[in-house]
Amino acid sequence: MINMVDEAVIRAAIADLVRGDGGRLLSSLVANLRDFPLAEDSLQDALESALVHWTRSGLPTRPAAWLMRTARRKALDRLRRAANFRSKSSQITLAEEIIRADQDIGEEEAISDDRLRLIFTCCHPALDSLTSVALTLRSVAGLTTEEIAQAFLVSNEAMAQRLVRARHKIAQANIPFEVPRPEAMAERLDAVLTVIYLIFTEGHSANDGQLFRTDLCEEAIRLVMILADLLPDQPEIEGLTALMLLHSARAGTRLTATGEMVSLEDQDRSRWDSHRIAAGLELVQRALARKSAGQYQLQAAIAALHAESPSFSETDWAQIALLYAGLFAIRPNPVFELNRIVAVSYSQSARVALAALDGLALPLSGYQPYYAVRADLLVRLGDREAAGRAYGRAIELSSSAAERRFLKRKADAALRDGE
Repeated sequence: MINMVDEAVIRAAIADLVRGDGGRLLSSLVANLRDFPLAEDSLQDALESALVHWTRSGLPTRPAAWLMRTARRKALDRLRRAANFRSKSSQITLAEEIIRADQDIGEEEAISDDRLRLIFTCCHPALDSLTSVALTLRSVAGLTTEEIAQAFLVSNEAMAQRLVRARHKIAQANIPFEVPRPEAMAERLDAVLTVIYLIFTEGHSANDGQLFRTDLCEEAIRLVMILADLLPDQPEIEGLTALMLLHSARAGTRLTATGEMVSLEDQDRSRWDSHRIAAGLELVQRALARKSAGQYQLQAAIAALHAESPSFSETDWAQIALLYAGLFAIRPNPVFELNRIVAVSYSQSARVALAALDGLALPLSGYQPYYAVRADLLVRLGDREAAGRAYGRAIELSSSAAERRFLKRKADAALRDGE
C-alpha cells in the first residue's frame, strides 16, 4: 500500500524550493537549452510532476536534483512534440547529451549556477524597467505571478500577459543569455542594480494597503547578495547592499502593534536591528574607501548617519544635506532635492527650506511626500491653515492606508494646536 503524503505539505515544500532554488534551476536550464521560454515551461512541467510523484512517495533525498533531471526530460519531450521538429533537431541532440551526462556525474554537480547571467538577461535594455522587475522577481527570486501582480496592483491576467510578452521578446530578439563583456558591464550593471533597488523600494513602500512588504525587501536583499557573491569588490553593489540592510534594520519599528505608522523621529532606536546596521556600516566604509562614489554609496552613507545617530535631534543634518546635494549632482532627481530640503529644514531653518521647496512645486506636483513635507514646514512656521490644505492633498495622493491614517493624525494635531 502506497503511503500518501499530505498534498498541502508537498505544495509548501515545492513553494519553498522554488523560492530558494528556482533561480538556480532555471538559470541552469536556460544555459543548457539555450531557450528561455522552453526552460521556463519545462521547469513548470517538472514542478507539476513533482506534486504528483512526491505526494505518492514523499520528498526525494535531493529535491533540486530531481527537478533538474525531470525538467530536462520534459524539455526533450516538448522538443520532440514540436511542430517544427526538424528545426529543433540540434536542440534535441543537445538535450539528449545533457541527460546522458547526468548519469555520469553527481546529482548536485548537474545543476550549474548561472543566476548572474539570468539576472542580466532579465534586465536587458530591450525590456522596460517594470517588465525587468517583474521578470527578475518571477525567474530569479521565485515569486509567483499572483504575488508579483499584487505588488504592482494589477490583475493576475495582466501580469501573466506581461511576463509572456517578455519571454517572447527575449526569444524573438535573440537576447543573449550572458554576462556582458567588460566594456558593456558598467551600463548593464547599473540597469541590474536599478531593478533590484526598485524591487526593494516597492516592498519598502508597498501600494497594496500595507505600509511595506517585508517579503519583497528580503527578496531584493537576497538578490543583491547573490550579485555581490558573483561580482565581488564592486563599490556600487556594496553600496546598494548596505543601503538596503540599513533601511531594513528599521523595519520592526515602522509600525505599532496595531498597524499604525511610526515616524522616524518617534521610532524606538533601541529596537533597530544592530546586526544589520553593523553589516551595513562595514559595507559603506568598504565601498567609499574605493573612492569611486556612486548614487547607492551616497544613499547608504545617508542611511548610515541616521543609523549611527542616538536620536533624531542629534542627527548630522548638515552632512545629510551635503550628501543629498552630491546625489543630485550625480543623478539630477527632484526627489533627492526634496530630501536635501528636509535636511536643510533641520540644519538651518524651516523658513529657508520652505523657500527652496517652492522650486519643486511643478516637478513634484503629483508626488505625495512633497505635500507632506510642505505641510510639516508650514506647521513649524505656524501657518496651520495652509498646512491643513497641504496635508489634505498628501492624503489624497497616498495609496497606503496606514500612511493616510498617519497623515490624518498629523493634520488633526496641527489644527488642535492652532486652536
